[in-house]
Amino acid sequence: MFVVSKFAIALISPLGASLFGGLLALLLALVGRKRLAFWLGILALIWLWFWSLPAASNWVRGYLEDQHPPTAVHEVPQAEAIVVLGGGVSPGGYGDLYPNLESGSDRVWHAARLFHASKAPLVLLTGGSDPSHSATSEAEAMGQFMRDLGVPGQALVLENRSRNTSQNAEYSADILAEQGINRILLVTSAYHMPRAKGLFEAHGLQVIPVATDHEVLSGPLWRNLLPETSALDGSSRAIKEIVGRLAGR
Repeated sequence: MFVVSKFAIALISPLGASLFGGLLALLLALVGRKRLAFWLGILALIWLWFWSLPAASNWVRGYLEDQHPPTAVHEVPQAEAIVVLGGGVSPGGYGDLYPNLESGSDRVWHAARLFHASKAPLVLLTGGSDPSHSATSEAEAMGQFMRDLGVPGQALVLENRSRNTSQNAEYSADILAEQGINRILLVTSAYHMPRAKGLFEAHGLQVIPVATDHEVLSGPLWRNLLPETSALDGSSRAIKEIVGRLAGR
């Protein structure tokens, strides 16, 4: 099911949908439906071009991020635990000395800020990995980063089985229930927060969202109208969140 879900996500992404549309157009042309193939090919190109524009990418990401704007650490209420979702640190492969920080590593950094501000006494790090490619789980990799940021090991709890956000919530809820914890600070990227918050609340947890890694930045108009690969990536991630939230409902 994990592999199937990854293929489904790839298909609904702008790049995947455009490639599928282009392939379908080619097949239609081969069977003589050239007019339909032409317009389908044009539609696939327009779809890819539109979501490659920073203006379009900022619009769809802004829709998600605006639901949970940045909050200063001193304004965050206290809770029983800080839960950090994976997606910001890649565990090292066999033979690697250290994990790799990704664009979402602000999640771990911000969780360390919250811990040092005494917002919660416990930090739950959640995220598994494919053992055939990674020497450790993502939760273990995040734990290494957290310790480097001054968070003591005894304050860390690892959930290292999950492979997606739904499992993040399910397995984390089990661990928290064992410790009698219900009120949590949920830390993840702003575009990811709406879906993540709903999944954790579905397990009966009282969730205080603490969004970080806000991506949408203002820029000159001319740059917003030029296609960029980073904009296409941002659009794909945002569309995945929106579709995933609708499917969850």
